[in-house]
Amino acid sequence: MDTSAITTRQSPQTATVTAASATAELNDATHVFVSARPGLLKIAGRILRDPGDAEDVIQEAWLRWQGTDRAVVANPLALLRTTTVRLSINLVNSARRRSESSATPWLPDSADNGTAPEALAEQREGVEQAVLLLLRALTPKQRAAYVLREAFGYSYDEIGELLGLTVANARQQVSRAQERLRNRRHQQQVDPDAHRRLVQAIVVAARTGELRGLEAALTDDGVARWDEAACA
Repeated sequence: MDTSAITTRQSPQTATVTAASATAELNDATHVFVSARPGLLKIAGRILRDPGDAEDVIQEAWLRWQGTDRAVVANPLALLRTTTVRLSINLVNSARRRSESSATPWLPDSADNGTAPEALAEQREGVEQAVLLLLRALTPKQRAAYVLREAFGYSYDEIGELLGLTVANARQQVSRAQERLRNRRHQQQVDPDAHRRLVQAIVVAARTGELRGLEAALTDDGVARWDEAACA
């Protein structure tokens, strides 16, 4: 039997189910974004200090969220926060309007299969340099509070709960971290293994929105013990 002329056709019923599934998935994505939008707008506003620019960033974050493979996103809210922070910082840097709240180490883009290997290598190198600065200049709690707040949009309540601090103390840790990063007088030894672990945790968190590994890396007792010994 000659099967060369046989073509595979999608039945009307299958096409209807496929379209309905795609619509439902987009509706779910829209619901997630709309629910997160007020918090994202606050993050962008805090960094940019301009309502119009903040709205532009949220629009761009929405477009990127639409184009994301959401099936592999473990924590949608975390990814949206990271995207908003990264877009805001990029806008600040491009306009040369740096401020305390924009002094965050640069974060890599979320996963993009179309990104060239050379670009990915450059992104990772940027993170490595930023993490090296954080490890040299900050105490463990300052570093954890700073990264969670400025790079991933955690609230001070969330930071305090994770680090065992009051809200006021969490704010103080971030403020002290900003001051140390500005004057850079404190230079500590850096454990290569701690550096490697934190770089990997930040890259994964920024690209996937999965924050458990990042939280573990920032609160790891081994890293803290090394840091405290280096400070002594």
